[in-house]
Amino acid sequence: MAETTITPPRLRGRYESEVRPTLQARFGYSSPMQLPRLSKITLNMGVGDAKTNSKALDAAVEELAIIAGQRPLTTKAKKSIAGFKLREGMPIGTMVTLRGDRMFEFLDRLLNVALPRVRDFRGVSTKSFDGRGNYTLGVKDQLIFPEIDYSKVDKTKGMNICITTTARTDAEGLALLKQMGMPFRAA
Repeated sequence: MAETTITPPRLRGRYESEVRPTLQARFGYSSPMQLPRLSKITLNMGVGDAKTNSKALDAAVEELAIIAGQRPLTTKAKKSIAGFKLREGMPIGTMVTLRGDRMFEFLDRLLNVALPRVRDFRGVSTKSFDGRGNYTLGVKDQLIFPEIDYSKVDKTKGMNICITTTARTDAEGLALLKQMGMPFRAA
């Protein structure tokens, strides 16, 4: 039986060889454990049509599974809102959390394939940090991912992509994501 070797994701190798030494020199960390690193990436897709059309939620789950490479969870309403005709416990969206190699593979595809496919793309905003080094990005169309077959999509759905880091400040998070290749808009 032939032995198969699993190669680590390209972005993980880049983090180890280029990003860590650069960040250590820039911020003057004494220990490599102080360095900011990616913790997880959370993809969230809200489906407003789910309360009337259950097939819409099934399609969103299927598309998010294709994009993420792992099966997503269905999220349910936490409380009832009469104005939206929403009751507590109704399924209203889907989400998935990526860690480890899947996280690096997804980020690599996002940065190098999906974001450049956005029409009139000039970079992402630097103002979407939360104050603790985590970055949130909204995507209006799931069709920017090449895995999604255009002919099978009945309605375009957006998604939130939250990149959680171990950085303590926005400056550290910005430096980490810039070194990883995030295309930030020129200020």
